[in-house]
Amino acid sequence: MTYPERFSNLPPYAFPRLRSLLSGLAPGGDVVDMTIGSPMHPFPHWISEIIARNTDGFGGYPPNDGTPELRQSISDWIAQRYGVSYPAETHILPLNGTREGLFNAALALCPEKKGGETSAVLIPNPFYQVYSVAALAVNAMPIYLDASRQNGFLPDYSSLDTATLNRTAVAYICSPSNPQGAVASPGYWADLLALAETYNFKIFADECYSEIYRDTQPTGLLTAARDAGADPERVVLFNSLSKRSNLAGLRSGFAASGPENIKRLKQLRAYAGAPLALPLQRVAEKVWADEDHVDANRALYAEKLTYADDLFADVPGYKSPEGGFFLWLPVEDGEKTTKHLWTETGVKVLPGAYLGRESGGQNPGHQYIRVALVAPMTDMQPGLIALKNCIYK
Repeated sequence: MTYPERFSNLPPYAFPRLRSLLSGLAPGGDVVDMTIGSPMHPFPHWISEIIARNTDGFGGYPPNDGTPELRQSISDWIAQRYGVSYPAETHILPLNGTREGLFNAALALCPEKKGGETSAVLIPNPFYQVYSVAALAVNAMPIYLDASRQNGFLPDYSSLDTATLNRTAVAYICSPSNPQGAVASPGYWADLLALAETYNFKIFADECYSEIYRDTQPTGLLTAARDAGADPERVVLFNSLSKRSNLAGLRSGFAASGPENIKRLKQLRAYAGAPLALPLQRVAEKVWADEDHVDANRALYAEKLTYADDLFADVPGYKSPEGGFFLWLPVEDGEKTTKHLWTETGVKVLPGAYLGRESGGQNPGHQYIRVALVAPMTDMQPGLIALKNCIYK
């Protein structure tokens, strides 16, 4: 049997890799799982009522490009959140979660060659793993740029040499970033947009954590693109209800961009898409239009992040996240710390190296662990206390 080589060097996915790391090791106390960013806060209570009123929709094929009402609800939210007008029919495509869009956008929008050479795709390091596999799926060359403490945990794409930038077709960026919680400033966006204009590449902005922040609402790419007068085809925004509304299982996300990009995404989706069931699209129509539950959700995370800040204030190298719901905690060795923490306390975290790639002989996540603050406060507090007492004595 023969198989494609493009995925032959993929490491095991982070969570199977974690299971292998801890296999056969008994937890040292009551298990507190702080590995995966699966929200546990309550979602709006009225969702079940909407599903119940629309159950007959499970009997038919749902509209592939989303209902007109869903597209309009997303368009209205974009106008309110980013201060830009993106018409529902031409500039927006509802998705089955942002992962679908982040992957398929590379298939639909990344050229095979640029300047006569294999296209390059720029990826922050550490990163959400779909960026890497999307680049490999289109036979592009992934270029990993470390997002470290030295550069504010956001990659410096301008540090690349001219030859690489001339080959670049796409740059992925996540703000607030996963796992560090760093937020791209208006200046950072302006510099990245200018670089993309100079070297003619697209920016794929993963903003699924955009509504979980401390005090100041993060500037988004669409706002920055408006301020810079950028061509809408230069940028593609991805967002979802997973973190904003605690509805990871609903799988309601969207892509927003210029009409030509959206046309090409729709064309691919007609062949390979998996739209939401119609009753779930009806739910999403209402959820995108409601901000009360988002405010309540943000307040719960703010309380937990404040608690974490107080608890880890004396830990050398601790950096309070600006957004998102992860802690990116400095340690000597992420894997060894994860095993030690598990066998001593029962607290389960994720080694930072599992979210990164070796770059310049080292993995920028090697000396970190990622801790998800998704559990209710009453469950989270003992886990964090046990963690600190175990590894920061």
